[in-house]
Amino acid sequence: MVEILKKELNMFFSSLTAYIVIGAFLVVMGLFMWVFPDYSVLEYCYATLEQLFQMSPWIFVFLIPAITMRSLAEEKQTGTIEFLITKPVKLMHIIFGKYLAAVLLIIFALLPTLIYFYTVYELGSPKGNLDSGAVWGSYLGLILLGASYASIGLFASSLTNNQIVAFMLAAFLCFFFHWGFFYLSKLPVFLGATDNFIQMLGIDYHYNSISRGVIDSRDVIYFLSFIGFFLGLTFLKLKARK
Repeated sequence: MVEILKKELNMFFSSLTAYIVIGAFLVVMGLFMWVFPDYSVLEYCYATLEQLFQMSPWIFVFLIPAITMRSLAEEKQTGTIEFLITKPVKLMHIIFGKYLAAVLLIIFALLPTLIYFYTVYELGSPKGNLDSGAVWGSYLGLILLGASYASIGLFASSLTNNQIVAFMLAAFLCFFFHWGFFYLSKLPVFLGATDNFIQMLGIDYHYNSISRGVIDSRDVIYFLSFIGFFLGLTFLKLKARK
C-alpha cells in the first residue's frame, strides 16, 4: 500500500495536477475571503472564517473529482490495471493507496488556508476574538468532507476508462450526496413526517453539525461509514474485473 501511495503522490507532483488543484483552490478561496464584497472578511463587522467553510464544499465538488478522475480510469485506459491486480498485492491495498494519496493532496491544499486563520485572528478586536473551537471543528469537518468526496471520486473512476466521464459522474454524485437529500426532504410527500430523517442521510446535515465546533460521534461515524461504503463499492467493482 505504501508503494502505491508513493507512486500516486509522485504522479501528482511530477505533473501539473497537484499544483493546478492547490493553486486554483487557494486563488478562488482568496477571492471569496478578501476580494468579493459580498463575502469579504474585511466587509464583516466580526472575525469569522465562515466564508472558507461555506464555499469550500462547492469548490470541492469540482476540484476533488479532478484529482481522482485519473486514479483508476487512466489505469484501465492504458491497461496497467490488469498488471496491478495480478501483482502479489491485495486489492484493498491498491484502493487504499490511491485513496490516501488523494486525501493527502486535499490536506496539502488546506494547509495554506491556516494563513487565513492567523490573519483573521490578528485582525480581531480585541486580538484573538475568534471562536477557535468552531474553526478547528470546521477544519475537521472539511477534511472528512474532502475524504468523502475522494471516496466517491475513486468509485466513479473505477466505473469507466474515460477520465472526463469519471469527472462528471463524480461531480454529480458529490453534489447529490451533499445537497440532494436536503432538496428531497422539501418535497411535499416528506414535509412534516420524515423530512428530518431524509436530511440526515445527506452529507450537508452532518457537515453543518460538526462545523459548529462540537464533535459528535454520530457525525464522525456517518462520514467513516460513507467513506467505507464507497471504497467497498470500488473494491467490488475491481474484484469483478479481476
